[in-house]
Amino acid sequence: MSARKIGSIETLEQPVTVEARQTRLTLNPEAVSLHKGGIEFRSNVPFATWVEMTLTLQSPNDGARVNCTGVVVDCQGNKHVGYHVSMVFTAMSKQAEARLHSLVQASAV
Repeated sequence: MSARKIGSIETLEQPVTVEARQTRLTLNPEAVSLHKGGIEFRSNVPFATWVEMTLTLQSPNDGARVNCTGVVVDCQGNKHVGYHVSMVFTAMSKQAEARLHSLVQASAV
């Protein structure tokens, strides 16, 4: 997978939800950076590397949701300044990839 940045979802109006087994986190759209093969976000909560997570992105245009599964590959920071979490998407269906692509295109406008 490539880590080339293809867009930002700063223009999303809906929060982004990231969920691990025992943690559910709702993020402000400006705390999220979307990439071709993954996502980066700021969090007040640390995540262990190699933990599988699911997340839901929602389009500001039509409200369509994209559910993605991924693995945390990096988490740096501390409880005072927050954490920068990098996650790589895994096993995305063609339909989810298409929705994600349209979501990135909508946020680039």
